[in-house]
Amino acid sequence: MVKADSTTPSTRDEIAARGEYVYDTDIRMQVEADHNGKILVLDIASGDYEIDESGREAAHRLMARRLGAELYALRVGYQVVGRIGGRRPAMPN
Repeated sequence: MVKADSTTPSTRDEIAARGEYVYDTDIRMQVEADHNGKILVLDIASGDYEIDESGREAAHRLMARRLGAELYALRVGYQVVGRIGGRRPAMPN
């Protein structure tokens, strides 16, 4: 497991690993049915999160509560947040 309370900033890989772990173990089952396709922004240290159609709006609300938080974002029910071309793959059930 990745340390979330480090005094030095985490690397992108550490943030992603911690974000995926917290989402998979604590949040996924609570949000997927009602928020599929929305953006979830997560504070990797506290586990606090916001969900919105806009990742920017979710991040702003979360940062207002958690100053200095290390944030991780994902699209609920999908493997990717966005796309450049083609279709977004849905997560397998």
